[in-house]
Amino acid sequence: MFGIDLFDAALMPSLFVALIAGFLSFLSPCVLPIVPPYLAYMSGISVRELTDEHTGPSRATVPALFFVMGLSTVFLLLGFSASSLGQLFLVYRDLFTQIAGVVVIVMGLHFLGAFRIGFLMREARFEARNRGGSAFGAYALGLAFAFGWTPCIGPILGMIITLAATTDSVARGTGLLAAYAFGLGLPFLLTAIFIGQSMSLMRRIKPWMGVIEKSMGVLLIIVGIALITGAMASFSFWLLENFPALQILG
Repeated sequence: MFGIDLFDAALMPSLFVALIAGFLSFLSPCVLPIVPPYLAYMSGISVRELTDEHTGPSRATVPALFFVMGLSTVFLLLGFSASSLGQLFLVYRDLFTQIAGVVVIVMGLHFLGAFRIGFLMREARFEARNRGGSAFGAYALGLAFAFGWTPCIGPILGMIITLAATTDSVARGTGLLAAYAFGLGLPFLLTAIFIGQSMSLMRRIKPWMGVIEKSMGVLLIIVGIALITGAMASFSFWLLENFPALQILG
């Protein structure tokens, strides 16, 4: 439809996985606890002022929007690069997909604590200093955050990049990273808008951090198995056969 071969039923399972992965990344122990300090820094106010229902949301919303734009820029570039590289291996797509599935499963086992992979425990961060209180500073901080390859977000982002590399078009691969960015960025923006309620919710979620991390590992393993066995493609065909109306999306 509209001459753009991007969103169709065959891509929907992968888009759903990318969206959920983004949301789980937001809830991860590496991201959720730093959200209030990040919002306060970007807004140029203290965490205490941030929780004031009269000043917090009005000061934090615009910087949060630019922060999300910054991290989305990096993710879209990663999606474009990964899917472009994937086109070079088009002849060996089946083998490449199976190898990618094994890699994703290994990262899932890392999350579950079966073993620890050294390079996934490192961070590569770019500092954005003296930028607090400006839209440009928030955008720069979003870029820096996206480049930070943290132990929690790295493996699951790597899974989405792997899915992007195995798609049959650059547009679809970029779309997967857009879905991931949406899943990660929207909760961040909503936190800024409803900062008072969000802080209370974060305190309730904190005891469940371990469960969330294990859930991320399970998701990685499921996707890895689906890549190896071809279940992702089979599920896409099942959607098309049983829900013909979905064909209007592509």
